[in-house]
Amino acid sequence: MTQAAEYVEQFRKFAANGGGEAPEWVRALRSSALDRFTQLGFPTTKNEDWHFTSVAPIAEHGFSPLTTPSGDVRRTDLEPYIFPIADDWHLAVFVNGRFAPELSHLENLPPGVRVIPLARAWTEAPELAERVGSVASFDAQTFTALNTAFVQDGAAVHVAADVVVERPIHLMFVTDRHAANSVAYPRNLVVADRHSKATVIESYVGLADVKYFTNAVSEVLVGAGATLTHYKMQREGSQAYHVGSLEARQERDSHFVSFSLAIGAALSRTNISTVLGGAGCGTTLNGLYMLDGTQHGDHQTRIEHAQPNCFSRQLYKGVLDGESHGVFNGKVYVDAIAQKTDGKQTNNTLLLSERAQIDTKPQLEIFADDVKCTHGATVGRLDDVSLFYMKSRGIGAEEARKLLTYAFAADVLETIENQAVREGLEAMTLARFTGVE
Repeated sequence: MTQAAEYVEQFRKFAANGGGEAPEWVRALRSSALDRFTQLGFPTTKNEDWHFTSVAPIAEHGFSPLTTPSGDVRRTDLEPYIFPIADDWHLAVFVNGRFAPELSHLENLPPGVRVIPLARAWTEAPELAERVGSVASFDAQTFTALNTAFVQDGAAVHVAADVVVERPIHLMFVTDRHAANSVAYPRNLVVADRHSKATVIESYVGLADVKYFTNAVSEVLVGAGATLTHYKMQREGSQAYHVGSLEARQERDSHFVSFSLAIGAALSRTNISTVLGGAGCGTTLNGLYMLDGTQHGDHQTRIEHAQPNCFSRQLYKGVLDGESHGVFNGKVYVDAIAQKTDGKQTNNTLLLSERAQIDTKPQLEIFADDVKCTHGATVGRLDDVSLFYMKSRGIGAEEARKLLTYAFAADVLETIENQAVREGLEAMTLARFTGVE
């Protein structure tokens, strides 16, 4: 059976086993997405956007969708992935792609804030759910098309106009041993209305050493004057495959802040893009990827300056050890109308092994003439002068290397505004490189 035919058969079974519970427009959207997937097929390294990342391990494995809830996850299993002093955060947990109310904590949402499982939002909040597909297009994106074809559950988050959400909203997607050789298709929608402010965290966690595939898509709408901070934590299992796409659209004077962490999965790809669709917008995309062994981690960012007087900032850092392979491709596109654009993009990668490698390609496409844009990338090893200085102060060579590696990674972590997230990731990074808990 060909890859396309296999997924068509899976779709037929999905539609007959729970997929038909959604409204007619959702079923039509799924069918259109499946048709587009069969036309596109899986990307190959001949595709420019996938030149350094082969998805053959995903395409050839034949993962089966989970059609019924399963899993035996307990709250104690989640504790290592819940940040310090975060007991009172709003928490929505999904196990193997399906909402788990017994593990979630959504009772104390403030007025004007809704967090609804997408599987219920089709009927409970149709005016919100109908925005699914309004930002993330599947015309040219295979994995977005595949996610849309099997869309069923995830989180629908709505923050009403002028509402400030003091505590973060944490969406946690957990995979356990029951998901071996299976695929989950989380779909998230975050809508921050005019002059609102909120923080949303997406965590992807693997609790078992089994092979599985997560294909996640998140759509973000940031209203005029709103500020939305989004953190994505990819900590999948060591045999897992992860493709996650986040697409945002911003209105006038809004600010979108994104931080992406990628340390898990055997093969991962993170796509983050935003359209600055109103004058006076700002966006900040930062990230950290830390790979070891034979891990492959790919980060793709795209910022489209579509209106004047907007700014963007990007800082991505990578630490690669063993035989790992990192990829960073960041594109900043400035439309002809987007005068007075101010954009800066930086990618720095530290190689700890002779066998580790990075392919980095920061890009600028500028069609306006009154702009200030810069980009750059550095790749290197630990600085010998710094190592010598630390050793001259009585610090052993190995300890000096660990501390310098931590300092390199911690530099981008300091950009995180949320104290609990920042301190939690700093502690995790310190333990990773120095063994200090």
